[in-house]
Amino acid sequence: MRRGSALIVCLMMFTILFVAPIFADRTTEDLQSRIIERFDAPSSGPDANSKYEYTQNHRWVVTGSKFITQGFPKFSWVKTYPQALFSQVPEGADYRSLGVQAAFDRLGYNYLEFIPVEDKDGADGKPVPAGISIPGRAKNMDMWVWGSNYNYYMDVQLRDWRGMVYVIRLGDINFKGWKNLRIEIPPYISQDVRYVPSRKGLELVKIVLWTRPEEKVDGFYVYLDHIKVITDMFENPFDGSNLADPANVDKLWASSGDQKK
Repeated sequence: MRRGSALIVCLMMFTILFVAPIFADRTTEDLQSRIIERFDAPSSGPDANSKYEYTQNHRWVVTGSKFITQGFPKFSWVKTYPQALFSQVPEGADYRSLGVQAAFDRLGYNYLEFIPVEDKDGADGKPVPAGISIPGRAKNMDMWVWGSNYNYYMDVQLRDWRGMVYVIRLGDINFKGWKNLRIEIPPYISQDVRYVPSRKGLELVKIVLWTRPEEKVDGFYVYLDHIKVITDMFENPFDGSNLADPANVDKLWASSGDQKK
């Protein structure tokens, strides 16, 4: 028994002294708030006094499922926003949200898809989907949704570095007015590899609104605003870490002057 106990103690000491430091870097986090979409007017820039880091707006399209009523959906960047977001609005600010008006011809599991797309249409004249890159290793995502108490719900679709798309339930929108809806990013969604660069960020592919079969669908509005992530931006430093940044590597090779093959 004494020999067995001594062996257990030795294994515990080995784990503390040698194994624990290996995983220590993985527990270090630099959590930051990043807004990946504001839905504001394209001409409006970041707020200098904001506590968030803003990104440039993206182009979006909204499409409906099979039984969408002719002429719908209609969508626009409407001059409205959740008042809970701003205690004071700077003079001249052009805050907006993505507003959608829609109707369906039949009850059922109808849906609207909110899809980020490229700035220019494809050769066929149709929008080209372009997922919004999420910086760092995302921990959670939230957005503001205006509902008019219809018994609908919303999903978020995220794509990982392997091209796999995950559907995560954002929540019901059977409430009145603006509400902040939030999801946790499940740990089974891969955002890392063991190679350099190790961090593999996610992409927001689309947001989907679903109607439930028992709820009326003859006409409704919904608005979206401020999509934000809490994300881990920590990278364990090492000699030559600048060579793990693909953008930096491209610049270095472009300026090297060596074009030999």
